[in-house]
Order: sequence, then C-alpha cells, then structure tokens
Amino acid sequence: MIRDPSAARTVGLVVLVVVALLGTAYALGRSLVPDRSASRSNVTTSATGPHYTDQPPADGTARHTPTGGPSTGPAETGQDGGASPSGTPSPGGPSDGPFGAQTTSGTSLVALTFDDGPDPQYTPQVLALLREHQVRATFCVVGENAQAHPDLIRAIAAEGHTLCNHSWSHDVALGSRSAAAIRSDLLRTSEAIRAAVPDAPIAYYRQPGGAWTGRIVSVSQELGMTALHWTVDPADWEVPGASRIAATVVSGVVPGSVVLLHDAGGDRQGTVDALHRILPALTSRFKVEALPSGGT
Repeated sequence: MIRDPSAARTVGLVVLVVVALLGTAYALGRSLVPDRSASRSNVTTSATGPHYTDQPPADGTARHTPTGGPSTGPAETGQDGGASPSGTPSPGGPSDGPFGAQTTSGTSLVALTFDDGPDPQYTPQVLALLREHQVRATFCVVGENAQAHPDLIRAIAAEGHTLCNHSWSHDVALGSRSAAAIRSDLLRTSEAIRAAVPDAPIAYYRQPGGAWTGRIVSVSQELGMTALHWTVDPADWEVPGASRIAATVVSGVVPGSVVLLHDAGGDRQGTVDALHRILPALTSRFKVEALPSGGT
C-alpha cells in the first residue's frame, strides 16, 4: 500500500498517461486499416475469372451482355459472338449500340449479315440459297480473305448484296490501337475489296467480336462507313448446330432486326443448313433485304 499521498497522485497520473497513449495508438492503428465494408470494386472474381459489375473496363472497350437482346461488346472464342441465344431482342434505334454503332436496319426491313468471308466452301452455298429465296444480304468481309478470293467478292457484288468492311485480319483488338493504325487497316481492307470490284460502295464497318471503342467508331465514320453492330446473334460461331441456329433466329427476329451469321472462320455448315429453315420462315413474315449500300 502507498501511504504517501503525493506518491499516489504520481502513480495515478502515470496510469492516466499510459491509458491515453494506448487509446491514441489504437485509434491510429484503426485509421490505417482500410474499411472493407465501404469499398467498391468494378471487378469480382470467381473460378472463371474476372467479371465486370457496376463500372466499365478501364480500356473503354464495350463488352457483351449475356442476354437475348442487343449485345454490347465482345464475348467470343476466336470469332464474332456475344448474346446468349435466348430471349427476344428489342430493335431500339438504329444507333443505340455500343459507342453509337447501328444495331438495326432503321426501318421495318430485316437484314441478314454474314461475317468473316469470303470462304470458297461456304460462301457459294450461302449465295445459292439467297438466290433461291430471292434475298439480298450484307457481307462483312475480311481483307485478307477478299484478297485471296476476289472471284467471290465479285460474285457477292454481282448478285446485289451489300459489302461491309470487317478489318484486314479479324483483329478483335483493333479498336485499342492508334487512330493511324486503325485507318491503315480499314483502308487496306477496302482496297482489297475494290481490287476485285472497282468503285464498290462500302458503306459499313463491323468490328470483329463487337469490340467497339470510340476511336474505331470515329475512324470508320471519317472513312465514310457506318459502324454496324447487330440485334440477333444465334452464336453460330460456337457451332451449336443448325436446329439451334435456326430456332434462335426465327424466334428472335422482329421488324428492323440485324442478324449476325457467319460464312467463314470455321465450320459453317450448320449455318448453311440453318438457312434452309431461316430463309422461308423470315421471308413469309418480313421483308428481308440487304442494308442500303449508298451505291447506284
């Protein structure tokens, strides 16, 4: 027991000082630890990798939304693709796609589009079926394929189909490159098309994978081409079989739809076979026509 009152007071002061110091240290330590409950991230992770939630990617690239409506960016495995083949799309406005890309025909017309060609095995089959059903379509061609098969570019143009620029080598990352690199790629592709069909109108550009950026939309517009997205995607690039491709297109099309199909870039026999059902089903309900080329 401390009998000296002054000594007791001294001990008490020391205890108070120690308690105060400990409290200050605790508060300081808490301030240095981040509050996890208050933080937000635009990326969550799972066993399949990162998934974007409430914020867009830092690179500004549009990405697909897995729904049956208009898709808004890339989700492909080497070819174009995106929306899950389910649900009914809403046409919306002609330029309501990613970065202002056109998603519909802008009228009640339904437009079939074929990407990645031309291909010597599948493109002639597609052309024959379109001819049989008196349907004109829009072909988004890859520059190196146009260069390799100028006879097929001539056949596409001769039958009144619309030609669309689809980049030189199906470069999904093209939109992230410099404006000069994008311009060079698109010009090279258009030159390959016009080497086969001089003065061919090329009114549209479609970005591989739907990987649109503001820069690639701007460059395509500067070169006189409309950025062309789509409304209905049966994911034929995943080779789901003719029955599923046809069912998705026939059930999903509404007036103004732009349908994404492929005549190259892999095994496209399922797409060709699906056209035997798609073409009579659509032409009995809609006017199916190529997008306007702007040519005479």
